[in-house]
Amino acid sequence: MAGKKEELASAKAVEALRQPSEVLYRDELEALKQNDKDPAPEPWKLSPRAVLNYIVGGKPLKAKFDGKSVEIPITRKFFGDDSIVERAIVTLASDRALLLVGEPGTGKSWLSEHLAAAISGTSTLTVQGTAGTTEEHIKYSWNIARVIAEGPNSGNLIPSPTMVAMKNGSLLRFEEITRCLPDVQDSLVSILSDKAIAIPELPDENMVWARPGFNVIATANTRDQGVNELSAALKRRFNYIHIPIVSDHKTEVEIVQKRAGELLKRYEMSVSVPPPIIEILTTVFREIREGKTDDGVSVKKPTTTVSTAEAISVAIDAALYARFFGSGEVGADDVARNLIGSIVKEDANDLAVLKEYAVLVAKRRGEKDKNWRDFHDTVLKSIK
Repeated sequence: MAGKKEELASAKAVEALRQPSEVLYRDELEALKQNDKDPAPEPWKLSPRAVLNYIVGGKPLKAKFDGKSVEIPITRKFFGDDSIVERAIVTLASDRALLLVGEPGTGKSWLSEHLAAAISGTSTLTVQGTAGTTEEHIKYSWNIARVIAEGPNSGNLIPSPTMVAMKNGSLLRFEEITRCLPDVQDSLVSILSDKAIAIPELPDENMVWARPGFNVIATANTRDQGVNELSAALKRRFNYIHIPIVSDHKTEVEIVQKRAGELLKRYEMSVSVPPPIIEILTTVFREIREGKTDDGVSVKKPTTTVSTAEAISVAIDAALYARFFGSGEVGADDVARNLIGSIVKEDANDLAVLKEYAVLVAKRRGEKDKNWRDFHDTVLKSIK
């Protein structure tokens, strides 16, 4: 019977559109655990050094699975300064909460998920901050029908992800904290200070105390700063770590190539984005983002954030377009065709940004490179 249950669970996992990191990378996590020689804080699954190796990548490790010894590659998940990851791990090992701040698309949620997966073994205890998030989402709620029939008791209480994380000694992920109203944000103050949630409706069980290992990883977009600014009391309880936009072109190419390949594999698509096309895509994004080309030509900047995450989305869309409606081979024209939706979002005038780039930069490069010529022609055709 147990075997049957495992088969059903496995089948459901395969059917999932997206699996959490602890499932996708369980072989790597297990290999790191088997080879972990350093002490881990209670009740972390891995030592801080092993958590760092999991996120920034390392040499392949031998591990035993079903009695067989296999070599497991430890891939890099976060492309950026390793010291950022080190400081994040050190913060989570303390009593202070962690706030990852940066532009949209810089990998804050991605880093948060992998930290939770490596440290707690689960990344799914998450509160998504929105304008509609309430204090109940952060603390607890009630099964109203049963409360009316039976009165409040522990069996009628519905724990929030926060309460579950506290009881299990796990990490809570709080996404987009600045999207929440200030009164809702401040419900975290007592949780971070006292490591407890009060339940006044239950006089005999009126406190839930956090177990060792509980902490909070929150994320906030710099574009949202000022929307619902954190109170001074809440700011003091977070250690801020800023995640910068990827500035190194080689690194950005590697990120887009890797993530696009992983996602296309998940979609079971027999198509890939060739390196020269990735090169053009990331070059366009970097130069428009910086407002200056590699050879010193000044260009306009769009009002929207031109992030690496957007470049990955364009690469995926270009590959899908080529597969379904094109020749099956991704070209610069496919990138250009799908680029407009990423550049032009908040302001239709950003079309002029893309047109100027095509005329001033892509046209000149197209005199020597067919890919740039295809990019230029398709941008102008699409804008018309």
